[in-house]
Amino acid sequence: MKALIQRVSEATVTVEGNVVGSIGKGLCVFVGVTHSDTRKIVEKMADKILHLRIFDDESSKMNLSTLDIQAEILIVSQFTLYGDTRKGRRPSWVASAPAEVAEPLIDDLIEVLRIEGINVETGLFRQYMNVQLTNDGPATLQIEVD
Repeated sequence: MKALIQRVSEATVTVEGNVVGSIGKGLCVFVGVTHSDTRKIVEKMADKILHLRIFDDESSKMNLSTLDIQAEILIVSQFTLYGDTRKGRRPSWVASAPAEVAEPLIDDLIEVLRIEGINVETGLFRQYMNVQLTNDGPATLQIEVD
């Protein structure tokens, strides 16, 4: 499982002109699923997202986690994180799990995050989504767990 995590002051997902998910200060998390991902990997990813010290403390040092400040999270499924561009000019999606495998694992990730009391908003799986976000400083990280 891979995630691209962006610290934001706000983020919104729209589908066909309708807002389907919106957060204030928190993390916009694009999540990709591969064939070998399991519930155990989902739990590792949730733990990483919740405890990653990516928010500034009173000394402007990245020292606080999502749980520390009760930040919000916007989860957006993103199969393209597994795009392989090593050969040719068209990405290969072979490493990306099919929707039937990926969707339940994305749902599990959302559930695990919500159990911790965090407000989690989402995009819509298998939909063309427009994502608007406002970066909150230079804080974009790529995470992979297995």
